[in-house]
Amino acid sequence: MKPTTEQQQLLRRLPGVDQLLELTCDDRDLSDVPRTIRVAAARNTVDSLRQIILGDARGLRAEDLQSSALCRRMKAAMAAAMRPNLVRTVNATGVVVHTNLGRSRLAEAALANMADIARSYSNLEFDLRAGRRGSRYQAVADILCEISGAEAGLVVNNNAGAVLIVLETLARGKDVIVSRGELVEIGGAFRIPDVMAKSGARLKEVGTTNRTHLKDYAQAIDDNTGMLLKVHKSNFAVVGFTKEVGLADLVVLGRERRVPVVEDLGSGTFIDFSQYGLTKEPTVQESVAAGVDVVTFSGDKLLGGPQGGLIIGRQDYLSRIKQNPLNRAMRIDKMTLAALEATLRLYRDPRRVVAAIPTLRMITAPIGTLQARAQALFESLAGLGDARLKPGFADSISRAGGGALPLMELPTRCVTVRIDGLTADALERALRRHTPPIIGRIESDALMMDPRTLEDDELPIIQAAFDQILGAL
Repeated sequence: MKPTTEQQQLLRRLPGVDQLLELTCDDRDLSDVPRTIRVAAARNTVDSLRQIILGDARGLRAEDLQSSALCRRMKAAMAAAMRPNLVRTVNATGVVVHTNLGRSRLAEAALANMADIARSYSNLEFDLRAGRRGSRYQAVADILCEISGAEAGLVVNNNAGAVLIVLETLARGKDVIVSRGELVEIGGAFRIPDVMAKSGARLKEVGTTNRTHLKDYAQAIDDNTGMLLKVHKSNFAVVGFTKEVGLADLVVLGRERRVPVVEDLGSGTFIDFSQYGLTKEPTVQESVAAGVDVVTFSGDKLLGGPQGGLIIGRQDYLSRIKQNPLNRAMRIDKMTLAALEATLRLYRDPRRVVAAIPTLRMITAPIGTLQARAQALFESLAGLGDARLKPGFADSISRAGGGALPLMELPTRCVTVRIDGLTADALERALRRHTPPIIGRIESDALMMDPRTLEDDELPIIQAAFDQILGAL
């Protein structure tokens, strides 16, 4: 469609890219901005104004084409281009291991060790005692075996990778027997059958969705059986008329028939949550003590460390897995190793580990602590003294997250916030666009902020965000 006369007049007033660059060339605030970013910002400014004019010129004000307004647009475009894509985020959702928000927060000891290793050279693959090439896995293998009771340990990039390399090493071209009730799908639509197919192993289902007996496994074993695989249902639960085979019984069967027993624990934990009045979750130590040949689990979920797939078990099986060429493709870098080693060392002291690792501290936080933090947040918002702001309280439920502990409900005390003239969706969007972004959840037409996943030093950030939102209304 041909532009109208009014649109043509406005288009002729648009400056060229060179003119816009000249307007900002003497701005000291932009001295660190590369020329390529300046040029792109100038082009984006012109293109966005052209689209506005051609779309609906009535939405454009006369002052929008003045030099000062054009400079503001350019500066905003440059600032957006210079900001990192990966930024710190304030998690007020109450979901502790939030997959979309980076999963577990690292302990201070892990952060310190990462920084120390990252800023200097290290003995990543150098044996200091022997004076020759060493193995990067020794940084964590000994401590991993010490706290788990296993004979050997290995770490790859994530738990899906751990399951893949174990299957490919021990059961390629063979049958892997799995209960139908354990064919889980994890985040991103990755399914155990798909991982198994990629490994070259063949899935052999036994039992039914809700009930599987030991005889089902026994009857399925033949000369082509490569493995008995038990998958922990970490992200769902089957309740009612159910039956599953315990680890101890499965291990006995595997020994009798000379078939390795492997368990994918998923999230994996070294802590017995039942001692804190929470739902019992099988621990890594219990799986090793039961005699499972190989156990895999995540490093960045309930363990509270960096992303990684931990593999522990019998020395003979782990040696074969380490020699698999896939291990090279899945190996972790020095910073992951540094964070993981520091995290694992914290587990040597069961009395202090819960307080030292943020994930464990948040999951086990007593309701009194949460109520006190909620009260502090409420008072900081009320202290803004704006009648349009309506903070309140609501009892609710937090979640462990990360596909772990699906039935565990963690009682919490949330702060609810409403602002006159602003919908809950609009408020959520405004907080999400703040720097740093603040992510909450919406319930009953109110924005809710759960203190379980907040730290005390984040409360002033939230107060400043609401002050800014109120000022913009």
